[in-house]
Amino acid sequence: MITVGMYYDVVPGKEAAFESDFQYVLHALEGVSDHMESRLFRDVLRPGSYLVYSEWASREDFAAFIQSAAFVQAKRWGHEVLLGAPRHAIFVPG
Repeated sequence: MITVGMYYDVVPGKEAAFESDFQYVLHALEGVSDHMESRLFRDVLRPGSYLVYSEWASREDFAAFIQSAAFVQAKRWGHEVLLGAPRHAIFVPG
């Protein structure tokens, strides 16, 4: 299992849309067999800064997801609400 941290900075005024639309992402992930859990966290000290915590069966499973049509569509939407590209970090248990 791996944990992925996906860090997002949102355009001021678009925070509610980002948070609301995250529900669609969760719904899309329900059909992905090797996805275990994802949660959205808001940074209370940096308005508009978010973390998506996501658990996957393997690095390969996450890599396959970020190449999927669903993720590509989410990236298109992200251009409207994000301040630049998201940052990802993969954590593998030791």
